[in-house]
Amino acid sequence: MLRVLHIITRLELGGAQRNTLFTAGNLDRSQFSVGLAWGPGDELDSEAMEIEDLERFEISALIRPIAPRMDLRALRELRRAISSFSPDIVHTHSSKAGILGRRAAHLEKIPVVIHSIHGWGFTPLQSPVKRRLLVAAERWVAPWTDHFIAVSQANIDQGRALGLLGDDTSLIRSGIDLSPFRQLPDPVPVRRRLDIPDGVPVVTQIGNLKSQKAPLDFVRVAAIVASTNPEVHFVMAGDGPLRAQVEDLAGELEIADRLHLPGWWHDVPGLLAATDVAVLTSRHEGLPRAVVEALAAGVPVVATAVDGTPEVVRDGINGFLSPPGEVELLGAGVSTLLEDDDRRKMMGRAAAVGLEAFDINLMVRRQEELYRCLICRKS
Repeated sequence: MLRVLHIITRLELGGAQRNTLFTAGNLDRSQFSVGLAWGPGDELDSEAMEIEDLERFEISALIRPIAPRMDLRALRELRRAISSFSPDIVHTHSSKAGILGRRAAHLEKIPVVIHSIHGWGFTPLQSPVKRRLLVAAERWVAPWTDHFIAVSQANIDQGRALGLLGDDTSLIRSGIDLSPFRQLPDPVPVRRRLDIPDGVPVVTQIGNLKSQKAPLDFVRVAAIVASTNPEVHFVMAGDGPLRAQVEDLAGELEIADRLHLPGWWHDVPGLLAATDVAVLTSRHEGLPRAVVEALAAGVPVVATAVDGTPEVVRDGINGFLSPPGEVELLGAGVSTLLEDDDRRKMMGRAAAVGLEAFDINLMVRRQEELYRCLICRKS
């Protein structure tokens, strides 16, 4: 039986975190013994505690910001966790855990080390100095990585252009459970809960209220759309440090009465059942789960053309794409769909075509196949 230890920085609400937990919980226990190491203190910790047949390691010093003293402590804690679990495979996720986890696995002489790229840790929003530092760190640990998994071809192309990736890379899509989105529930309870009148259009963005998702851009898009569509309501499902700024801007732009901020929302199929157009204003992504879920629900998407998003949103077919920050263009795309019922329905019908690669069970089976293949090569 193969022993696999997954390492991730934090268990915040996000696609990478949910996929890691699903993998840890659904690897075939007749073939794999599974461990999970992470920095505690976030929303999905409770889900990690509920997974059966999982050995858990809370790495108290593992935090997201760069902090040399804490990072050295985290490295020591990770080495102890690896030594205790004695894995055949260490599989790391996210930037900080990817760097420290691969270093720890190398020091502990683990036979196979895999890193999943759910979007690179260096982003356009960072200072040039920080970006260069993170690229250098990725280049430092790359030789200790037997195989990479990427969720988008765009991330593979970017990694190869920077000399971080070679041929030892697989494209395995970030999976979702497609079935709840193919038979959506009655939208009325969600409208009642959000106090949205029946029959009015709803435009929704799902994601944290952090700079990556550019939630202030969504507020600006909403104001543009509202200026020509006076009945439309807007929902931002998620939370984060920019919430107060979102509320202030909504007040300034006079759309606060039609912008709903319910916080984290767990019934995503129900929310999408009540949604006419889904939006994502992100400045960078790996491959956004929110977009795949919207398309699976038959909801056309208006999004920024960043990283892996154009691999699922086909401009003019199942939605519209715009460069990041182009709120006028994003607003025009939303307005077009709201004002043209036939086009919105046509794009909705095209939305779910070709999403079979995103089935979450396929994601797990492909990882299992990769684990067996890499161990056989080492043997």
